[in-house]
Amino acid sequence: MGVKEIITVISVLLLLFPSTVKPRAVGGAQPAGGAQGGATGGGGGGTLDVIAQFGAKADEETDLSQPLLNAWKEACASPAPSKIVIPAGTFLLSRAVLEGPCKGPVDIQVQGTIKAPPDPSHFKDDTWVMFNHIEGFTMSGGGIFDGQGTLAWSKNDCHKNKKCTLFPVNIRFNFLTNAYIHDITTKDSKQFNVNVLGCKNITFEHFTVSNPEHSLNTDGIHIGRSDGVTILHSEIKTGDDCISLGDGSKNVVVNGISCGPGHGISIGSLGKYQGEEPVAGIKIANCTITNTMNGVRIKSWPASYPGTASDMHFEDITMDNVSNPIIIDQQYCPWNQCDLKNPSRIKLSNISFKNIRGTAAGKEAVKLFCSAGFPCE
Repeated sequence: MGVKEIITVISVLLLLFPSTVKPRAVGGAQPAGGAQGGATGGGGGGTLDVIAQFGAKADEETDLSQPLLNAWKEACASPAPSKIVIPAGTFLLSRAVLEGPCKGPVDIQVQGTIKAPPDPSHFKDDTWVMFNHIEGFTMSGGGIFDGQGTLAWSKNDCHKNKKCTLFPVNIRFNFLTNAYIHDITTKDSKQFNVNVLGCKNITFEHFTVSNPEHSLNTDGIHIGRSDGVTILHSEIKTGDDCISLGDGSKNVVVNGISCGPGHGISIGSLGKYQGEEPVAGIKIANCTITNTMNGVRIKSWPASYPGTASDMHFEDITMDNVSNPIIIDQQYCPWNQCDLKNPSRIKLSNISFKNIRGTAAGKEAVKLFCSAGFPCE
């Protein structure tokens, strides 16, 4: 286990001036009016029950896909606000891609449990459930998206095979504007639990991720190329990063998160691909990280493509038995397939770690492996 030491108060300031990131209101992003366009028609909005009106069955055998798609088309075509209800019970869902833009706001109430096919060979790509190009979207209801990923984890060979098969992500949120997701659980995903791409002003609140520690490549919430992402008062247990921020993540606020087990909260890895967008304006505060491999981490590849990550601030975070509580790793190379002779070309600047406290599982509480070519500031 290593020597457990007490970190009374760690204050590592790589630049001595306060953060300019201002978190948004705790209430989250409330949906605005819907975008024009999308499906044609003139529905009157209201509540659409997938069982009562569209023939879905909560028998774990009948595919929910077509009833859900039919309900979505009707809701998306309505200029008035619409609500889709997936009632209590357990449903089988083979795959669902719910496309916008829609004529009015759409709210999905997931009250039951939705299960994916357990065999990863069922899927032809890495998508199970996707919400795409929607403005004014909300989802809540206390329901569960169950990826049934046990079989997939045993077949994951990405640690040794660069051309490995990517298994489905539980939920993808692509190009959403003004979205609010709360009181929803994702569990046992075959790959990432949630992937956020190209979104603007999206909030997760009282959101739960539940994967076992041995599940591979199952990040809780991964963010990329999105502006204005807020994650509040949520619990994330997984086998990889609880929250990971890829290139193009801007104005991200993470507050009140319970993380662990897993690999902690990470920015990166950065620099692996050409044309990555800057990371800027990250505020992570008031979190508890327990029994994880890492605590708060910034990571980039050696011999990377050039890029920048700036204005990143970690404050008021409690660590409990964390192997690497604070780490900057610009020699990130998880499978030993890197050129370590050439330093990372990701420039890191305006970074602060303030009031990080708790217990470490090893002797070193802080590790700063900055690039020899582009030193951290």
